[in-house]
Amino acid sequence: MPITRSASRATVVGPSNISAEPITPTPRIPTKRKAKENTLTPVTKEKKSRATKTALEVSSVSQAQLDEFQRNLPEPGPAPVLVPAQLTFSFEEAKKHLIDADPRFQILFDRLTCKPFESLETVHPFRALATSIIGQQISWIAARSVNHKFVRLFNPSLPEKVTDYPERAHATSYFPTPQQVANTDLVILRTAGLSGRKAEYGKRQAILIYLPSLNASSVRDLATRFADGRLSTEKLLQADDDELAEMLTEVKGIGRCLAVDMFSIFTLRRPNILPVGDLGVQRGMLRWFLGSHSPTHTFSFSPDKAGRNVQDEDELSDEEVGSLPMLNDTPASPKMTSAPQTSSVFDLSSIPPAPPATPRKEDGTETQASVASLPPPVTPSVEQTLMQVENSAGYVPPPLPAGLTASTLHSRLDGKKKIKGAILTPNEMEELTASWKPYRSLAVFYMWAFAK
Repeated sequence: MPITRSASRATVVGPSNISAEPITPTPRIPTKRKAKENTLTPVTKEKKSRATKTALEVSSVSQAQLDEFQRNLPEPGPAPVLVPAQLTFSFEEAKKHLIDADPRFQILFDRLTCKPFESLETVHPFRALATSIIGQQISWIAARSVNHKFVRLFNPSLPEKVTDYPERAHATSYFPTPQQVANTDLVILRTAGLSGRKAEYGKRQAILIYLPSLNASSVRDLATRFADGRLSTEKLLQADDDELAEMLTEVKGIGRCLAVDMFSIFTLRRPNILPVGDLGVQRGMLRWFLGSHSPTHTFSFSPDKAGRNVQDEDELSDEEVGSLPMLNDTPASPKMTSAPQTSSVFDLSSIPPAPPATPRKEDGTETQASVASLPPPVTPSVEQTLMQVENSAGYVPPPLPAGLTASTLHSRLDGKKKIKGAILTPNEMEELTASWKPYRSLAVFYMWAFAK
């Protein structure tokens, strides 16, 4: 049916018996578009601004400036005093104590080397702490690359690629002294982790560049304290646990759990340290005690986890280092929770300042790392042996504290019953490990093998 339209109305034209009613268009009501809210908080804005400023500063450092710095390196200062390669307690006595507390420890001592307390070597505290700071918030592979670039700033004769430096983890390999680092400009230090990056960054890249800028400041603050005597090997060795924590937490970027407790176990080899804030230790303890109190519990470890050696990974470019996910990223899917030890979804708190696998020389023999490494995940054969002990007639499981049951431990491990930021409280950890005293550090080391 034809329709005629005019500026004011539209009329239907048809047979005479059909009345035509004018159709008045509905007037449009203007709508006010809602302005998009700025989701960035003032703190985030400040961090992004500082990160971009750092990127611009680093990108402005020319190769000529780096060459000039390396031709006129700061004086190294006096030779460092090393932590001696010895224990302050009897390792055999510690083994006997833990085995008496829980016979399953015999299997762990027989199958897994307790590296911090068996593979002894001298080490400088500044090197151990600086390596720990450099590796914060990034994957271990990225940290290895950044650490090598940091060392090459002060010794450019080293190979450009970390994979071409077979002795990189050995205690006698080169590492800058506190005096050298303390007298180096922050912009130069930052080039170790940021060289080759673009100056324009999005939100995620800004966060990644901001973290190394904090680490450079933290490393220089640490170096300054060693250079001016506020920190020294002698002071760290003589301090008790509380004094040690007070001295180290004054350094930018060093926290109680990540650095102080790890440093106490892996560098100073103190025998009775319990990192109550370490989620890896908490998870390992849950599985350890579930094994003795829940006959149906299995660790369900993948055989692929135990054999991977990250030393075989290819060297990463600067862009690839920057694109690696941070260690405390949230897994994208449940499948990622079974990733190997070097995975980016592993808890940051349970990573000490060391590689997860023992480096090897060209002939295949092991070298001693500058700081002891984490134990490998327990294998199915170790799990089966542990279950045989747990199911034997004479085995008496260690008691659980009041209020904790096997069902509660299961719920905590599955994430059904959560505690603020933890799966075991400090008091629960103290009670569970009471029989391990005064050698809790050795037992804690093995708990990492159950944390995956």
